[in-house]
Amino acid sequence: MAMEVYVNIIKQGGHVLVAACDAELLGKTLKYGKITFEVRKEFYGGSLVYLEEAFEMIRGGTIINLVGEMVVEGALRSGLVHPNAIIDISGVPHAQVVRS
Repeated sequence: MAMEVYVNIIKQGGHVLVAACDAELLGKTLKYGKITFEVRKEFYGGSLVYLEEAFEMIRGGTIINLVGEMVVEGALRSGLVHPNAIIDISGVPHAQVVRS
């Protein structure tokens, strides 16, 4: 099974936002208590790429938004995300990072 994720890169001003999610999560809604989290195609649905290629894109981001076990755990192992930046939404890891 190929490890593929969706990656969307949005450049605005001096920032590069990289949003990535595990492929099977695109278009899903996660619920946990009062939290409703939509993995929207408009935000995450950029290019479908292999995980390693996604990490290269993530390295170039100043703002990073990740959803899914594959992409979040991989980013953690690669040193791209600090463990304190990860939360769990309905059993699915989510991480946000802002770099200056």
